[in-house]
Amino acid sequence: MEGQDEQDTRAAEDGHADIYGEDGVILSSFLAQIGAAIADRDTLTLKREVDDLHQSELGHLLETLHPEQRRALVELLGADFDFSALTEVDEAIRMEIVDNLPNAQIAQAVQELDSDDAVYILEDLEKEDQDEILSQLPFTERIRLRRSLDYPEETAGRRMQTEFVAVPPFWTIGQTIDYMREDQNLPDRFSQIFVIDPTFKLLGAIDLDQILRTKRSVKVDEVMHETRHAIPATMDQEEAAREFEQYDLLSAAVVDENERLVGVLTIDDVVDVIQQEAEEDLLRMGGVGDEELSDSILSTSRSRVPWLLVNLLTAFLAASVIGLFDRTIEHIVALAVLMPIVAGMGGNAGSQTMTVTVRALATRDLDIYNAGRIIRREMGVGFINGILFAILIGIVAAAWFRDPNLGGIIAAAMVINMFVAALAGILIPLLLDRFKVDPAVASAVFVTTVTDVVGFFAFLGLATWWFGVP
Repeated sequence: MEGQDEQDTRAAEDGHADIYGEDGVILSSFLAQIGAAIADRDTLTLKREVDDLHQSELGHLLETLHPEQRRALVELLGADFDFSALTEVDEAIRMEIVDNLPNAQIAQAVQELDSDDAVYILEDLEKEDQDEILSQLPFTERIRLRRSLDYPEETAGRRMQTEFVAVPPFWTIGQTIDYMREDQNLPDRFSQIFVIDPTFKLLGAIDLDQILRTKRSVKVDEVMHETRHAIPATMDQEEAAREFEQYDLLSAAVVDENERLVGVLTIDDVVDVIQQEAEEDLLRMGGVGDEELSDSILSTSRSRVPWLLVNLLTAFLAASVIGLFDRTIEHIVALAVLMPIVAGMGGNAGSQTMTVTVRALATRDLDIYNAGRIIRREMGVGFINGILFAILIGIVAAAWFRDPNLGGIIAAAMVINMFVAALAGILIPLLLDRFKVDPAVASAVFVTTVTDVVGFFAFLGLATWWFGVP
């Protein structure tokens, strides 16, 4: 507690610009001050404390506050509330806040946002609310936002920013510079200027550093370069992020089916996409879908039930294999003690291989050209690890039950199951990916089922054969 008090004191001396302690957690003194201002409905203090916060800091604050405090904070700030902070919180909290606001206030707020942030907030609303909000916007903004919302979810068209700088090819560099200085409707930040024809078809682009190095009298088409890696608006956002990663892009033009410029995708949006996709893959591998920490008990329970049900069905399959050898287990009780070890080790080995495979498929590091080599590598790893752990568990089992035969049986079963686990861990995700099923969602259940069934069958089957149990 003393350490926390020292952090709070230093933060108070430095002002409220840094609201975090050394552990990256929001300072308790800052939270207490915000809570007190909300309780007292002290709008002036609240605005003073929140005014200089970055949108990500305000978003973190919203996630930390209790639900009633969140609603009160937004209400007290009124028009001074920075709606861009809603892009930094999870969907449940964003919807909780937006649902308690009148559509007129939302319409006023989204006019102050970049188009990509506005779309991020509007896309989760009901169609009727979207239409009502859009109807209150100026014509140009309404058309831009409507066009982005018309693209499928999780595509480049949804994530793009419709504010960009575009000039004709016959302009001079001097005209372009004057245009950027005088036009008040340009985006706040940009790194490229796009070159278009009268139909808005994309011709090329000029980087800002190139403009600074070129004389004013030079025409744009003399120094422009072909647009590198223009992204179709219908491209999946994960594919678009992969383009940025592969070619080290800071921004990229987004074009429609007719090659007309409709927006720009920037690196800050792509970083959010990469994080979002990584989180989705991790959650799906655990069978929890798109669950958020702020979700209610009922919604969380409902999202987890389907895969738990699938696991229950596969557990019955594994149990049925054990049932085939009930007479063997009755004669040799030690088998009941040892058989979970074989299945458990196989399951862990399969999960290791599966995790690496799913990630490699997501990043496109694993493809048809290197799949054979990777499969052979995993087979070798499974066999070697199987031998190592077979020796270890064989010695332990033989000493524990004073039966070398039992040690040899579990050792042989361990080699078989570890080898099969390695194969299942790579082949099942590859097969699911081949049939257009997300391997991050379904692989874990199938891999675990294979390792359980093979592990039990190998161990109990070998014991039945060796000891001659009828």
